[in-house]
Amino acid sequence: MAQAREQWGTRAGFILAAVGSAIGLGNIWRFPDTAFKAGGGSFLVPYIIALLTAAIPLLIMEYAIGHKNRASPPLAFRRVSRSLQPIGWWQTAICVVIACYYATIIAWAIRYVFFALDQSWSGAPDTATFFTEFVGVEAAGETPSLVPGVAVPAILVWIATLVILGLGIRKGIEIASKIFIPLLIVVFGCLVVWSLTLEGAVDGLNAFFTPDWSRLFDTNVWLLVYGQLFFSLSVGFGIMVTYASYLRRRADLSGPALVAGFANSSFEILAGIGVFAALGFMAASQGTTVEQVVADGVGLAFFSFPTIISELPFGSVGNGLFGVLFFGSLVIAGFTSLVSIVQVVISTVQDRLGTGRWFTVAVVGVPMAVVSVGLFASTQGLNFLDVADHYINHYGIAAAAFVSLVIVAVLLRKLPQLRDHLNRYSSIKVGWWWFITLGVLTPIGLGAVLIHSLIGEFQNPYGEGEYSNAFLFWSGWVVAIGAFVFGIVMSLIPWRNADRIETESISKEGSA
Repeated sequence: MAQAREQWGTRAGFILAAVGSAIGLGNIWRFPDTAFKAGGGSFLVPYIIALLTAAIPLLIMEYAIGHKNRASPPLAFRRVSRSLQPIGWWQTAICVVIACYYATIIAWAIRYVFFALDQSWSGAPDTATFFTEFVGVEAAGETPSLVPGVAVPAILVWIATLVILGLGIRKGIEIASKIFIPLLIVVFGCLVVWSLTLEGAVDGLNAFFTPDWSRLFDTNVWLLVYGQLFFSLSVGFGIMVTYASYLRRRADLSGPALVAGFANSSFEILAGIGVFAALGFMAASQGTTVEQVVADGVGLAFFSFPTIISELPFGSVGNGLFGVLFFGSLVIAGFTSLVSIVQVVISTVQDRLGTGRWFTVAVVGVPMAVVSVGLFASTQGLNFLDVADHYINHYGIAAAAFVSLVIVAVLLRKLPQLRDHLNRYSSIKVGWWWFITLGVLTPIGLGAVLIHSLIGEFQNPYGEGEYSNAFLFWSGWVVAIGAFVFGIVMSLIPWRNADRIETESISKEGSA
């Protein structure tokens, strides 16, 4: 007899978990820089268009697939159509890759919480030098060795993650979300308010919101928009399919999807305000422009903000507290997202093998932790992370979302079935707009920018001059393509009791 599937304890618990998955590192350090460099205020135009016509409709579709079929991505997509099963495995593989490097970034942030207390980086020539010495980065291609200062907090991150996952949906993930998401909002809210009081904050906000209308027709900007929204909303790599599968039979679907979508975007804009207010202060204190102090990703979090913290006028204790708030926000946001990413893998293995939760967490989570620490807590960790993140985002998440959408909406024409399921339980009904966005607008728009980006990738390889072609191939293309190949191979392996697992959700459809 099949083991009863776990369920969320409350609707609020599910929404907080979904919001916790959506609000992650990308909201705080990727969105502000992406928005600034992709048009500033004008970036919000394609961002809002993509949010309403692609991200939220796709999020609702994934909720429907997960809830209707009561399973992790491979089995949920298989129950829609056998031809879709590779997509589920593909998304699971993407989660494995992201989880392995994501945990390391959280480990960096944990160390920086303590570095911020006394501004430990002030003894180095500059904050960039301090960071590279801390992570022990070496030239790409050198033999990696473990960096204890990164490995130890990374191990602690994995232990905490696996314990929460072992406790289950209701006692683990839901309780953790109810604690950490309100805490994140309070902590980051304090940081934003504090940033707005700094001298030069207005200049930073002007730089952030000033529109560059010429970027509206740049396809690279639109790919950045899709990638940012899909990554931050956790669509395209199985998280929301998995989370929705634990909802009660008669749970509302479209309402929570809208809440999660708009909460995520609101937090991203809030992050942009807080970050650029601080960057405005940094520019004013150095007598330069905001454009000259903006950095992306790692640079923004671990180069620019330590400099800002050291230059703040609040004294040693006040500056340290500001740093604790910022890096503490990174830790909380990253941790709640990591839990959701690894949960996809745990749920997939449970569905595939029928194993118990703690056993699955051990046999899946421990090897992932070993790979994560061994690769990304090493002297090559920053290089591996930079390249893997680029390729798995551009040609993993966005591509998986595009392929799943084309097959479900265009080729198999499954949207009417999913719409009926959604409208049976949802407070907000979906109709013609949902069909147009998923069946026409998003496939055309996302397909066009993916093709354009791929052409540009071959013409101007990522990190050209910094990474060798061999390093890009093995650390980037092999990772992205390997996830896709893994999906195909795993779908060829027969399921035990295949007839039962394909009809199980259908036979339960409509039950309370």
